[in-house]
Amino acid sequence: MSSTPDIAPGRLPADTIATNFGDINPPFNRFEAKVASERCLFCYDAPCVTACPTGIDIPLFVRQIMADNPIGAAKTIFRENILGGMCARVCPTETLCEEACVRNAAEGKAVEIGQLQRYATDTFMAKGLTFGKRAAPTGKSVAVVGAGPAGLACAHRLALLGHEVTLYDARDKAGGLNEFGIAAYKATDGFAAKEVAFILGVGGIKLALGKRLGADITLADLKRDYDAVFLGLGLGGVNELGIEDSLDGVENAVEYIADLRQASDLTSLPVGRKIVVIGGGMTAIDIASQTRRLGAEDVTIVYRRGQERMNASDYEQQLAQTDGVLIRTWAKPKRVIGADGKLSGIEFEGTREVDGKLVGTGDTYTLACDQLFRAIGQSFLADTLGASGIALTGGRIEVDAERKTSVAGIWAGGDCVYGGEDLTVAAVADGREAAISIDRALRA
Repeated sequence: MSSTPDIAPGRLPADTIATNFGDINPPFNRFEAKVASERCLFCYDAPCVTACPTGIDIPLFVRQIMADNPIGAAKTIFRENILGGMCARVCPTETLCEEACVRNAAEGKAVEIGQLQRYATDTFMAKGLTFGKRAAPTGKSVAVVGAGPAGLACAHRLALLGHEVTLYDARDKAGGLNEFGIAAYKATDGFAAKEVAFILGVGGIKLALGKRLGADITLADLKRDYDAVFLGLGLGGVNELGIEDSLDGVENAVEYIADLRQASDLTSLPVGRKIVVIGGGMTAIDIASQTRRLGAEDVTIVYRRGQERMNASDYEQQLAQTDGVLIRTWAKPKRVIGADGKLSGIEFEGTREVDGKLVGTGDTYTLACDQLFRAIGQSFLADTLGASGIALTGGRIEVDAERKTSVAGIWAGGDCVYGGEDLTVAAVADGREAAISIDRALRA
C-alpha cells in the first residue's frame, strides 16, 4: 500500500478506530438467548433447516438453548458444521435460514438464528472443549490443500473418521478467507485463529504452512505420497478492470483487506480521503465500509448494473450506506485519470441492458479520488494444478455430487469448484461431504 499526503495513516484517533472496528453484532447473554429461543415455533420439517447449506437441525439446537443447554446446542451445530462459530458471524442468514423462518410471515421478524448459534458455539469454545472423538486409526493418510473453510471442515471430519491428515496452505497462517478476507468487525478478538485451534484440537491433523501448490508441492507428489487428496484452493486471482490502471493509488481490495486483518495497529494503515470502489459483491462492501471506518471522508461504490443485481445482500448494502458509503449504479469504468503516475480520478460510462446484454450509453462522468479499489471478483488459478488432467468448467474445478474431480483419488470443494455458492457455509458443506466420500472410498 502506498502512503502519500492523500493516502495516509492515522486519519482517526486510535480509540475511535477501536470503536469503529468493535464487534458489529455483540453476542447474546444467557437471558437474551433464552428470550430469543422462545420465539421459535419448532416447526416440523422446518424450512430453516432446508435453507441451511450444512443442514443444521436448527429447531433442535434452539430448543436446547431454551432448555438452558448451550453445550448440547453447540454439539448439535458442530455435528453438521464444525465452523459453526464463524458461520454464525459471517453467514448471510438474512437470505438463508432466517429468510426461511416462518416468523417472518407472522411478525415480519425471523428468529435470530445466527445470534443463537453464536451463543451456543461461543459458550462451548469458551470452556476449552473439543468436539468429537477420533475413531480407531485406519492407517490411511489424506492431503488437504488449502486451510480455509472447505479444507478445515474436510480435515476435521477425516480426522474424526480415523485418518491421518496433512493440511497444506500457501500462507503462513491457517484460516483462509476467515482469517484474511472478511471484514474485521465481523470476527473480532482473533476469532478465526481460535477456531482453527479448536478444530485442530481433535488431533490427527498436521499443519504444513507456507507450502504453495504448483511451487512448493505438486499434485503428482501428493498423489504419490497420500491415499487421497482434497483441494480447497479458493480463488487466488483478482479480476482486472480491463483498462489501464497502473497509477499509484489503484489497489486490489482483497489485498488491502488481508493487510487490514493482519495489522496489529489499524492506525498504521494508509487510507485515502476520497475513495472509489468498483464492484457489487461482499468484497466491495467490506472494503468500502472498512475504509470509511478508518477515516476516509468520501467513499463511493460504483456497480455496472442495478442495485438489485448486486451480489451483496440487502443487509450488507444497508450496512455500507449506514457507514456513509454512496452506492452508484449503471456505470462502468472507462479510464483512470492522473498525472506523474498518481491517481486523481476515474471516468465512468453509463450502462444499460439491451436484450440481456450490458452496453455503454456513451454518457460519461468523472469522480475525483485518490484511492481506487478493484473489487470485481476473483478467479481460480488453474496453473497451480499443473498437468494433472483435472477437468475445468467455467474456469473452476468440475466436481460431482460427492465432490470428486475427474481424476481418481482427488476431491475438491469451496470457491475453487464450479457451481459453488461462494459462501463460507457452502464451503464447509463441500469439505464435509468430500470427507465422507473420501472415507467411503478408502474403506472400499
